[in-house]
Amino acid sequence: MPSDGTLDQEQYLIARMNSKYIGDDAAVVGDTLYSMDAFFEDIHFRREWMTMSQIGRKAMLVNLSDAIAMNGAPKFALVTVSLPQTLTHDEIDALMESMEETAKEYGCEIIGGDTIGGDKLHLSITIISKSDFPLLRTGLVEGDLLAYTGVLGESKKDLDALYRGETIAKNARFYEPLLRAEFIERSRHVLTAGMDISDGLYCDTNKLLEINHYGFEILENINDEIGLSGEEYEMLVSFNPKNLKEVQQIAKETNTPLTVFAKVAKNKSRFMCKSHHF
Repeated sequence: MPSDGTLDQEQYLIARMNSKYIGDDAAVVGDTLYSMDAFFEDIHFRREWMTMSQIGRKAMLVNLSDAIAMNGAPKFALVTVSLPQTLTHDEIDALMESMEETAKEYGCEIIGGDTIGGDKLHLSITIISKSDFPLLRTGLVEGDLLAYTGVLGESKKDLDALYRGETIAKNARFYEPLLRAEFIERSRHVLTAGMDISDGLYCDTNKLLEINHYGFEILENINDEIGLSGEEYEMLVSFNPKNLKEVQQIAKETNTPLTVFAKVAKNKSRFMCKSHHF
């Protein structure tokens, strides 16, 4: 949501859709989760910044993130690719092999999709997952703690460096998001709500609060470099304070940095944030 409180185009479009399944990182239908994300050239990446293998891997990771965020086990993927005529067979091989290998790491198989010709390299991926205990965005309770995983801000720093024409490390967060599958699976029984951080901590915290009709009290000040860094794909989670030690222990055992930054409160407090879309 823009800082003036109005809906941007993306949120407006979503608000116009009428379905009980809309509102989470994936649509939950029975024990099956359905999610889809686009990864478009000159919107999410530039080809001069990344190898074809890096493009394929990140495209798959950001899609798998939705399933992981909801405590889902990815099973199948459908991939649509817009292919510029300038791509060589070797480049197409590198793209597809990286997507297939990345999906396989998470127990997922590419089972179909579509290809079209286009001026730019665009990918759209649908992930079909299974979960007996999905983690939803709804479920916040007054007094819950809000926490995020990982070290936020690295993705924006990487992106800024690329815009300046600099090179970044091969394992930089912009190239290689970390998905917290083990942490979410092991802590799910004490988490009340959660979502992945794709639009920045400020904006995504606002989304979580808005859907639950709560506000927050800040416990640890967050600077804009952390709060406005988008495409992190770390986790934003909530839990009862009585479970803090257990969550912290699971985080330690899974090598997951965890920062508690706010408490859910009965107010209308929101972070000032900028839309990362359009």
